[in-house]
Amino acid sequence: MKEKGKLENLRNIGIAAHIDAGKTTVSERILYYTGRNFKMGEVHEGTAVMDWMEEEQKRGITITAAATSCTWGDYQINLIDTPGHVDFTMEVERSLRVLDGAVCVFCGVSGVEAQSETVWRQADRYKVPRICFVNKMDRVGSDFIKVVGDITGKLNKNAIPIQLPLGKEAGFKGVVDLVRMKAYVYGIEDDGTGENYEESDIPAEMIESAKEYRELMIEGIADKVDWFMDKYLNESEISEEEILKAIREGTTKVRLIPVLCGSAFKNKGVQQLLDAVCDYLPSPFDVPPVKGLHPKQETVEERKPLEGEPFSALAFKIASDKHGDLTYIRIYSGKAESGNRYYNPRCGKKELVSRIYRMHANNREQLDSAAVGEIVGVIGFKDVVTGDTICDEDKPIVLEQMDFPETVISMAIEPKSESEKEKLGMVLGRLAKEDPTFKVCTDKETGQMIISGMGELHLEVLKNRMLSEYNVNASVGAPRVSYRETIQRKVEVEGKFIKQTGGRGQYGHVEIILEPYKGEKTVEFENKIVGGAISKPYIKAAEKGIRDTAESGLSGGYPLIDIKVTLVDGSMHQVDSSEIAFYNAASIALKEGVEKAKAIMLEPIMKIEVTIPENFLGDVLGELHSRRADIVELVTMGDLRVIKGKIPLAETFGYTTVLRSMTQGRGSYTAEPLEYKPVPAKVYSSSSAS
Repeated sequence: MKEKGKLENLRNIGIAAHIDAGKTTVSERILYYTGRNFKMGEVHEGTAVMDWMEEEQKRGITITAAATSCTWGDYQINLIDTPGHVDFTMEVERSLRVLDGAVCVFCGVSGVEAQSETVWRQADRYKVPRICFVNKMDRVGSDFIKVVGDITGKLNKNAIPIQLPLGKEAGFKGVVDLVRMKAYVYGIEDDGTGENYEESDIPAEMIESAKEYRELMIEGIADKVDWFMDKYLNESEISEEEILKAIREGTTKVRLIPVLCGSAFKNKGVQQLLDAVCDYLPSPFDVPPVKGLHPKQETVEERKPLEGEPFSALAFKIASDKHGDLTYIRIYSGKAESGNRYYNPRCGKKELVSRIYRMHANNREQLDSAAVGEIVGVIGFKDVVTGDTICDEDKPIVLEQMDFPETVISMAIEPKSESEKEKLGMVLGRLAKEDPTFKVCTDKETGQMIISGMGELHLEVLKNRMLSEYNVNASVGAPRVSYRETIQRKVEVEGKFIKQTGGRGQYGHVEIILEPYKGEKTVEFENKIVGGAISKPYIKAAEKGIRDTAESGLSGGYPLIDIKVTLVDGSMHQVDSSEIAFYNAASIALKEGVEKAKAIMLEPIMKIEVTIPENFLGDVLGELHSRRADIVELVTMGDLRVIKGKIPLAETFGYTTVLRSMTQGRGSYTAEPLEYKPVPAKVYSSSSAS
């Protein structure tokens, strides 16, 4: 019972949102009010504890997800502050993968923005329960009800306000709690920290509005929680405790999403947000037991969040450290103890837990052990990469892995001297291990080293880290688009790999159907072998040959995507067949198939949102059309216009500077990868010529 009580009071949460919605400011206030920090850090001053990297402090943005731990009353909160910029969306993805709940922050003026939708989709993918916090309620143009409408219209119709703002814009002074029907008023003998607030009755002028929204809240809860619906229909008296219990049940089962409000920068509403995190977001006990596969038998395994269960944990982030790689893990069952070795099923090796740390951004507190539910940093792992499972060797399990998005932009990098070559290779390897969306390869034709990432900012930040953190003297070329290839029609081909040497030969033979296909994976593989024409290990080798060949590129040297390969037949030799022979046979078949099916070049298309003052609309639209943009929607937001559309990535290079120049510094834009589309022949021929 002691173990259960401790776990029930644990909250693993993340703060996620669009850039500039105020995530890091919310995190800093949480750390202050929970007593973790004695001074409030500010993003604009470069003093935010959670933005500890030099690049983050210089730019005023979050680049890497930072973890910390704090307490609020009887509750322990493990908190991860995630980036808002789309170039660092992988940091959000891997954080949400290991969290039990999330706080999604929205700007009270802008509402749901491009990256808000991306974050929401990521949380949906991992079925993460969440609460919303509408921030910046003190700003001119802020409108809580409008933002709630935005959330219900664009993200989830089950978002339910459980608070109302007290006052508007500069007059914002607190919140009305619709569950307890109380007002929390800030500014009473205020010393500027927001610690002193008063609980009072709801002001007379807001009573009617509060009653109306409370009724809507109760209806919304009843619609999603069965026992509460019975109570509501029977017109029984509903207590405060029952409302709290119903909101918690609806939230933890991802049936409803409570919406709160405040102003983190002005220190209003954060304590009520902390109460809501503890009241409504799940503990490790409230989420279903984690499932995975047995690495050898491929049967489904389950781990309950108990210390007595076999140990299992997921490595979700790796950070380079002077003492070795620091690996962040989430423990799903059992207990990790320093000095013990645990099993990595991916590479079949045991890994030593040399030291365990509870993290506070880049500071750490050493622990002897870490129990189920904890998120900790570990020193000592050698071969662990992001997404690996660490477990008990006698009871192995492989937890669901993370899918990393395709890189869309590349640039060449060269050491300035021969002596720097080895150092550059080592640093690039270290950065690639830290960040799965950063890829390093060598161009087969030119011999140049190519680095690839999620956007211009992503590569620029990594380039600056190489220069400042690692003192690497290297030249970096101009960014270029990472094109892809696909096929236009369905073909059937066979591949044979037959070699006869003095001793044992090599024999592999496959027949495949290759066709255009848009599935969950960029390369879909289906096995339709019947009657044991090819044995299981050879089928796996053939699949690996297909995937590796598609990734390394064929006719134009660009990776192959949006295809389906069906293995329909083949043959084996009793003596000469081997996994390598079938790997090569499948690779040969794919190359021949692509040649037959006629490959076409694809370019990455970005989803774009441009926000500008109204009087610049005509010029900006003209410029976007000249960059091959497809305008989908024009939205009015106060005296601003938001242009939503699609644009080829190749046309976005340098656009930030052009936009600022056209709008006297008042325009901004965000872009995120959306899809790949065929490159128009005219564009392809001109880019090939250049």
